[in-house]
Amino acid sequence: MSYIPNPNRYSEMQYRRCGKSGLKLPALSLGLWHNFGGVDVYENYRAILHLAFDEGITHFDLANNYGPPPGSAEENFGRLLQQDFKSHRDELIISTKAGYTMWDGPYGDWGSKKYLVSSLDQSLKRMNLDYVDIFYHHRPDPETPLEETMRALDLIVRQGKALYVGLSNYKTAEFERAANILYDLGTPCIIHQPKYSMFERWVEDGLLDALESKGVGCIPFSPLAQGLLTNKYLNGVPEDSRLAKPHGFLNEQYATPEKIEKVKQLNEIAEERNQTLAQMAIAWLLKDDRVTSVLVGASKPGQLADSLKALDNIFFEEYELKAIEDILAE
Repeated sequence: MSYIPNPNRYSEMQYRRCGKSGLKLPALSLGLWHNFGGVDVYENYRAILHLAFDEGITHFDLANNYGPPPGSAEENFGRLLQQDFKSHRDELIISTKAGYTMWDGPYGDWGSKKYLVSSLDQSLKRMNLDYVDIFYHHRPDPETPLEETMRALDLIVRQGKALYVGLSNYKTAEFERAANILYDLGTPCIIHQPKYSMFERWVEDGLLDALESKGVGCIPFSPLAQGLLTNKYLNGVPEDSRLAKPHGFLNEQYATPEKIEKVKQLNEIAEERNQTLAQMAIAWLLKDDRVTSVLVGASKPGQLADSLKALDNIFFEEYELKAIEDILAE
C-alpha cells in the first residue's frame, strides 16, 4: 500500500532555528539508534517513520553503526526512503555519524580523515543518497590531531557529501577547540549532540553556554535516560525492559533504589501537569531555548505518539522547576 503523507503535517509541529544557522529543526527529531536494524520488524519501523513525518518530524538521525547489525539501520532507512519518501527528500533532514568502531583494522574507528571519508561513502551507498544534511563526528579521538578530523569534515562539505557538520559527545573544551577550527576553515559547526537528561546534566557545566556563544544548536540524545524516565520502572523491572537484558545499556547499578525513588517522585509532578513522566522529561529539556530539538526513539508508533504530546506543554512554573531540582539534588 503506497504511503500518502498527512497534508497538514506542518501545522502543529514547532520548528526551532539551529543556533545561528539558517537551518530549522522540529522540536522532536527521530533517532534510529534502536528498533530499525536488521533484527527488527519492517512493518513496525515503517509505521513509526510514517507517523513521524505525518506529525511534522522532518529530521531523522542515524549513524554508521546503528542496527544491529551495524549498518542495517541505514540500509533499512534507505529502503524506506526510496519506497515512501523519495519525492519528499528535500523536506527531510537526514543525519549520520562516524566515530565508533565500524569495521576491522586501524581505519574503521575514531577520527582519521581516512575513516571519516570512507565511512560516509559507505553510509551514502547504504541509504542510496547523494548527500546527507548533517554529518557528525561521533566522539573525540584522543590520538588523531583535532585539525585532521575537522579538516575531514570541511572536505566532506566541500565535496558536496554533506550540507552541514556537527559534533557529538565532545566535552566543553574539546568542543570549543573543534568549533574554532571549523569556523576558521569556513565550515562552521552548527549542532552538537550530547547525552542530556534530568539524570545526565554535565552539559550544564559550561557546554550549553559555549554552544550559545558560538551560535551552535544543541540536540540531546537519551532524554529519557534509556527508559528510566518513563513509567516503566515505577513498579519494579519488567521482563521485557532494557534493564532486564543482561547486555543492555542499563544495569542494576544504574537503576538504584534511590534513583527509582526519584523517578516515582518526578512522576507525581508529571501527573500534576497532566503529563506522563516521559512527556515531562522531554518538555524539561525543551524549556531551554538553547536546545534546538530533542532526539527521541520509539519501539512502536504508540511510543512516538506519546512523546509528541510533550509539545502540548513545555512551560514550567517556577515552583515546578524548584520541586524537580529538589528531587534531583537529594
